[in-house]
Amino acid sequence: MSTISSRSRSARLAGVLVAAALVLGACGNSTGQSPTPTTVAAPQGGSSTAPGVTDQEIRYAAFGTRTNNPLGTCVLDCYVAGINAYFAFRNSQGGAHGHKLVLSTILDDELAKNQDRALEITSANDTFGAFSATQLATGWGDIAKAGMPLYVWAISFNEMNGQDSIFGNAGVFCASCVQKSEVYAASLSKAKKIASLGYGITQASKDCVAEQTKAVERYSSTSGQSVAYKNDNLDFGLPNGIGPEVTAMKQAGVDFVMTCIDLNGDKTLAQEMERQGMGTVPVLHANLYDADFVAAANGLFDGDILAVRYRPFEADPGRSGLKDFKDWMGRTNSKLSEVAYVGWINADLAYQGVIAAGPSFDRAGVVAATNKMNAFTAGGLLNPIDWTRQHQLPTDDDPVTHGYAKECTAYVRVVSGKFELIGDKAKPFSCWDNKALKSWTEPEPTNFD
Repeated sequence: MSTISSRSRSARLAGVLVAAALVLGACGNSTGQSPTPTTVAAPQGGSSTAPGVTDQEIRYAAFGTRTNNPLGTCVLDCYVAGINAYFAFRNSQGGAHGHKLVLSTILDDELAKNQDRALEITSANDTFGAFSATQLATGWGDIAKAGMPLYVWAISFNEMNGQDSIFGNAGVFCASCVQKSEVYAASLSKAKKIASLGYGITQASKDCVAEQTKAVERYSSTSGQSVAYKNDNLDFGLPNGIGPEVTAMKQAGVDFVMTCIDLNGDKTLAQEMERQGMGTVPVLHANLYDADFVAAANGLFDGDILAVRYRPFEADPGRSGLKDFKDWMGRTNSKLSEVAYVGWINADLAYQGVIAAGPSFDRAGVVAATNKMNAFTAGGLLNPIDWTRQHQLPTDDDPVTHGYAKECTAYVRVVSGKFELIGDKAKPFSCWDNKALKSWTEPEPTNFD
């Protein structure tokens, strides 16, 4: 067995942060949808001679960012916690085809050594597949080239694009494609004058600001919203503060702010808005789904909104896998977090692929079986991913061929330092048909369990 080494709101912002880190340099059933976890029987008696598979185990590697993370957030360890919780859950039911699921190798890529760690994994060739949660995905292509199934924190879409053996908690996503979700978030606060803020150090952040402003402008005749202020040239991390920009927003009468910046930048923004008497103006945050961080801010984010791409922790579990996730994170003494949620979802995808491939599974068979899944939801936790076509980047002109059938987002609001779901707890997702993006429509409350 290999030894264990020492050591995401939407995918859109995660891509922004990855790009910033790059510049800084320091830094299955018949439909393919996962069955409800508590009802799945574990097939027994498997036989496989694939690398990383023994009579008792299916061994996986995980590599990602623990040290030198410029954002200072928990990535690899939180991700691994989610994977291990899921594996413990499935192993309690008998594993996969009679094999225990084991995370036998864990490698810290130290931000800049993702490719080095990927080559260590492929050279050792003693794990069946791999997981990766990283800020800089330079090694993903090497794992794919080796024919190993790879399950990732889906924030590096250029590295995922066109790779049929790379799967994640999201299909390949178009960061510049107009979405209705941000306009709807502003309408929840009855806002009319919108600001959008992003970093100048990265084109991804600039693209995010451009998309937000284009979305506001596209639907302005129905929403009554307009872009009152935009700035896509902020310094990364706001080292010199954001006083002049907040003053400009105040003078423009801004009553809703959308951000394309990181969690720490959001806090600096909130502090300055409070100082200048704009503390009651709601902000749509892209990377603030961290209960401890928000609670420690002592009400600084109250009234703000988060767009969440997973079934929120605050929703009713229903028949989904949310209850199992919370239960097994508790049983394994692990802290709930968004990145752990991604680890759980990725682990479910790996498990479902092995089950769908049959008892004599191998790497190619698991990849092929996973690519037949056309409505993967990780047991009701996600907007359905169609892996038969979502390995390619969609476009603004054609968001459907390689994109989601529907744009779906759940919303939570910060109230007294805690998150509260906006809308129906049993149908937490607000969804729009991606074939009808040209004109405004109201979202449909949706449940995927």
